[in-house]
Amino acid sequence: MKVILIRHGKTKGNLENRYMGTTDEPLCKSGMEQIQSLVSSHSYPKAEVIYVSPLKRCIKTAELIYPGKALILCKNLKECYFGEFENKNYLELAGNKNYQEWLDSNGTLEFPGGEKQKDFRKRCCQAYETIIENCGRKDTALIVHGGTIMAVLEKYGVPKKGFYDWQVKNAEGYLCQLQEDNRSLKVLEKLKGREEQT
Repeated sequence: MKVILIRHGKTKGNLENRYMGTTDEPLCKSGMEQIQSLVSSHSYPKAEVIYVSPLKRCIKTAELIYPGKALILCKNLKECYFGEFENKNYLELAGNKNYQEWLDSNGTLEFPGGEKQKDFRKRCCQAYETIIENCGRKDTALIVHGGTIMAVLEKYGVPKKGFYDWQVKNAEGYLCQLQEDNRSLKVLEKLKGREEQT
C-alpha cells in the first residue's frame, strides 16, 4: 500500500515567509498555478483515498490534485498553532525576545502561547494511525502541512531521520510504502515542486 504525503500549495502568507500555523488562508494565484502545472506533468501519484487537513489551503490543493475524489477532512492533521508567532514573519518578530530565544534554541523551545510541540506531534501521529486503520489498505494521500509531514515521518519514516530533516517546500511531499508493521513508512521518492524538477 502506498501512502502519499503532500504539503499544500503556496499562500500569500507563505510568499511573505509567515508562520501560518492554523491561520486559515487560501492558496494564492501562484500557488494554484504551481499545483496545476505539477498535475499537468503527472508529478503526483494516484490515490484511492484522500485525507485532508480542514484548512482552506489543503482542501483546495486536494481538489486540484485529485479532482472529483471524495475528501475526508481530519482536524487533527492541522498545522501547529504558533501562538505569539502566528501569522507573523521574521521582520515583524525582529526584536521580540521570545522569538530570538526560540531561534537560538534551533526551534526546540515551545511557541509562546502556542501548541506544545510534543502535543502537536502526538496528535498528528494519532491521526495518521487512525487513517491507516481505516483506509482499507488502499493507496492513500494525505494533503496536509509541512509540520504534519515532519511529525509523521519523524516517528514512522524509514530511513530514520530527525523532525527537521523531513522539511518540504510548498507542493512537495513524499511517496511512501507502508511496511509490514502497518505503521512504518519506507520513503520511496521525494515529490519535488516545479522549481526543482529536472
